Amino acid sequence: MYRLAAIFVAVCMVLIAASLGAMGYLYLGLSGMESTLVGLAALTGMALYNAVTTRLRDRSDVSDQIADLSRLTADLARHMAEVKRQLSTAENKVDSAVNKVRAALEPVTREMSELGMLVKQLAETVAAHDAALTGLTATRGEAAPAAEAAAASAFAPELAAPPPGKPNGSGHGPLHALDREAIAGLIGDAVEANRIDLYLQPIVTLPQRKVRYYEALSRLRTAAGEQIFAADFLPHAEAAGHMPKIDKLLLFRCVQILRRLLMKNRDVGLFCNVSATTLSDSASFAQFLDFVEANRALSSSLAFEFTQSAFRGMGPIEYEALAALAERGFRFSLDHVTDLRMEPRELSERGFRYMKVPASLLLNRALAASGDIHPEDLADLLARYNIDLIVDRIENESSVVDILDFDVRFGQGFLFSQPRPVRAEAMKSNGERGEAVTAPGAQAASQTVDAIV
Repeated sequence: MYRLAAIFVAVCMVLIAASLGAMGYLYLGLSGMESTLVGLAALTGMALYNAVTTRLRDRSDVSDQIADLSRLTADLARHMAEVKRQLSTAENKVDSAVNKVRAALEPVTREMSELGMLVKQLAETVAAHDAALTGLTATRGEAAPAAEAAAASAFAPELAAPPPGKPNGSGHGPLHALDREAIAGLIGDAVEANRIDLYLQPIVTLPQRKVRYYEALSRLRTAAGEQIFAADFLPHAEAAGHMPKIDKLLLFRCVQILRRLLMKNRDVGLFCNVSATTLSDSASFAQFLDFVEANRALSSSLAFEFTQSAFRGMGPIEYEALAALAERGFRFSLDHVTDLRMEPRELSERGFRYMKVPASLLLNRALAASGDIHPEDLADLLARYNIDLIVDRIENESSVVDILDFDVRFGQGFLFSQPRPVRAEAMKSNGERGEAVTAPGAQAASQTVDAIV
């Protein structure tokens, strides 16, 4: 719009200048040159006048705008000052209200603190009385010897509980009369002669008691045919450096058995015990890892089991080995738990998906009170970190009834089944060679006990 007005004024000035020049030429008798100069002079004068008046008008407009802006700025400053004053008043009111609330809650806080101390003292007193009553009860009745035996067996470092009427693996077997060197030689000969027998014990669902997993247990057989339980020979085997060979042999057989089990039931799984010594032996673990890599398809059904004491003694080398197995999809189980002082988050991050806790530990309030987790909360706490709780060493029906109150899903023990030897033909390779890797004499042992596989 402003541009059109300027063009219109310019056209008008040109017309007026041309009209003045024409009037001078026609009516005043001026020559053509003089008439042109008159027109140009008139045009120049009008242009100067228009420029001056336009500049003055613009300056007046700018002055008015500046004045308006100044007034708006002053109004804004007044409003800001008012808002600041109101905020200051509100802050003072809030501070006053907070102080009043704190003053009102201070007596309540003190009372809550005192109540917390009283509750803690009451809990300690009840626990002490409960422990005293438990000890008093243990000294009476005919159930005392059985209870003490169950509590002692819950913390024995055995991989398999012995059948009734047989040696219990507590040092009264064939190794009793031998010295350390003789024991190491006997174990070495058994390993070289392939006299490490494989036993399986089922892990069942509760309360349905349907077989869901198996645990592979090893037993050493002497040249004379005597059975030596894992608790007796494994400490000596580890001290003599035989555990990597035993673990590799056990793993090889577990893979064979697992393949046969999966042909019958795709939902079954197998727990394979592994020593921490195998993880720390770089040469042996490299072979172990190569075999695991070749059988990676079984990772969802094969779990490697470590004792709680072995896990607590692991260092960077063992953790790196666990990470290598976890990267290949294999998961782990924590066995031989002697107390509930643990961190489930760390176990889950390391790849542990199962934890075996003795029934006596869960049901013995005095022992459970020394842990960080209450037994009734253990299953739920582990479930938050994708860890399944398995209660083992269950030997009577009353224990099952009590354990079900803890929301336990899996159980293991002599009540459900004793460890059973695997048939000799089940130890044959599923590969192209079809070679038998079972120890000599295993078939004879399997004839006396019904085989699982």
